[in-house]
Amino acid sequence: MHNLTAQSLACERNGRTLFSGLNIVITPGQYVELRGPNGAGKSSLLRLLAGLLPASAGTIAADGKTSADEPLATQLHFIAHDSAMKTAMTVAENLQFWCDVLGGSAIANALQAFSLESLRDDPVQLLSAGQRRRLALSRLFVAERPIWLLDEPATALDQKSTSTLHAHMKAHTEHGGMIIAAVHGETGLTPDQTIDLGQYT
Repeated sequence: MHNLTAQSLACERNGRTLFSGLNIVITPGQYVELRGPNGAGKSSLLRLLAGLLPASAGTIAADGKTSADEPLATQLHFIAHDSAMKTAMTVAENLQFWCDVLGGSAIANALQAFSLESLRDDPVQLLSAGQRRRLALSRLFVAERPIWLLDEPATALDQKSTSTLHAHMKAHTEHGGMIIAAVHGETGLTPDQTIDLGQYT
């Protein structure tokens, strides 16, 4: 896996510049925290890196390919702050849907990753906020992707689930994966880089 890079990146929303002149170089095995005040563009940067939002300037490249050449979606998982799930479907049905979309082979690892086995047949609409967050994060395990883009990943998680998340994040980087996470406050993790978007507005 090559570096994930961004050069002279800028983002505008509703006619307002969120950030500009942003340069990023992330190497395999690194965990990077995105920080900054509300509205600084942390979520927008993650969406931009995921190919869901166009940059107003600059380029993004991963695995030797730029966002101008083709989408980078096959290289990454993006877990948004509010993850879309089909609430009338069960936990297992949601994971199977993502398995099919992402080209995974089975959902057993995803169910096990955040202890969802006992909830596999429960409709998502009956889950608590923490259970829904665990389901969203379990998508990381339906198909292997070297880049994880995480927006406030520990939101609604209890201490046990947060510890599980951190263990998975550590294992992912130890195996050469890259993680970029928008966070607030203390995380209990030591980042290899911190990007403060408040400096680029």
